[in-house]
Amino acid sequence: MSETAARMIDRLVMNTYGRTQVTFVDGSGCQLTDDQGQTYLDFLAGIAVCNLGHAHPGVAEAICQQAKRLIHVSNLYYTEPQARVAQLLVENCFADRVFFCNSGAEANEGALKLARLWGKERLDGAHAVIVMENSFHGRTLATLSATGQNKVQVGYDPLVQEFRRVAFGDLEAVKAAFDQRVCAVLCEPVLGEGGVVIPPAGFLAGMRELCDQHGALLIFDEIQTGLGRTGQLFAHQGFGVTPDVMTLAKALANGLPAGAVLAREEVAELFHPGSHATTFGAGPVVMAAAAVVLETLTAPMFLELVRETGDYFLNKLNELAGRFPAVVAGVRGLGLMLGLELTLPGAPLVKRLMELGFVVNCTQEKVLRFLPPLIVTTQEIDALMAALAEVLAAPPRE
Repeated sequence: MSETAARMIDRLVMNTYGRTQVTFVDGSGCQLTDDQGQTYLDFLAGIAVCNLGHAHPGVAEAICQQAKRLIHVSNLYYTEPQARVAQLLVENCFADRVFFCNSGAEANEGALKLARLWGKERLDGAHAVIVMENSFHGRTLATLSATGQNKVQVGYDPLVQEFRRVAFGDLEAVKAAFDQRVCAVLCEPVLGEGGVVIPPAGFLAGMRELCDQHGALLIFDEIQTGLGRTGQLFAHQGFGVTPDVMTLAKALANGLPAGAVLAREEVAELFHPGSHATTFGAGPVVMAAAAVVLETLTAPMFLELVRETGDYFLNKLNELAGRFPAVVAGVRGLGLMLGLELTLPGAPLVKRLMELGFVVNCTQEKVLRFLPPLIVTTQEIDALMAALAEVLAAPPRE
């Protein structure tokens, strides 16, 4: 091509992303390579998507073999890969049934539809959903209405009603938001886009109790926190709190579009033929990839290693915080979902780290967020720490 891919995209694709000026062409494990031959260590993993790293041999082989056999027939028929993934999910969590879709926003849409049905059939028409400040649930009209960040809602009025926003971690605020019109609470166990915020002790358990008292559903959005990211297969397992409904996406097929809504039988039975559907959800190729992902994540010792690596990463970030107290306001996270809160804007630091060969991102303007592939090594973490120390010692300004 005489015209670069970047220039073609800028000219032809709708301008909805503030893209970094790099074109990636290759990846392996935690490493990415751009069209100029420069290599980078990836500490973002496609925003918590490539949990097994880039070009994972098992995932790639499963995709190739399935693509040679059967790519699509629709959900009017049965396929073996879908059965395998459904089995792996249900056997490893609280749920009895799963609905497959293509993305996190679709999964949350499905969960919200289940909540509406629950309210209509079990709670005398209740339809309000309690959501959290600084949450993120998607970009469709209903999921951006549920999202607790005004910036994603600008221009889309009137929003879908009725979402009641409360402060994340404030159990009394959740309690005050309840009345007979509430059918569900929707919450990320750990805020992702909201800045890697861990809930205070007892918050998730308290919401479970409130939902039980009012007959409402507790829905956990585990799109970013699920599938090994926090060191547990699902983040809520680490808090000892079980939801009625859980949504997944991102890492489910290690880069192919896959989402899922999981629910207890009593909730799942509210869906029946014709009440919800998807054309592409759970296609054989995507499910073949997802099966490898789940088999790998549930293999002996895998998640234990994630927890060990996450502890190592967290300790290294805390060491940096001690060295640079004027620049670092705090460190937080679970497993390999970590945040370094700054006292200054983070975007210039993200840019400088990219120049040094490290892919990270910034959320909430001042939180450097680290979501590396779960296979990241301590040596790769050490390389990032050295680069971070260099940047924090002389932080660039906008």
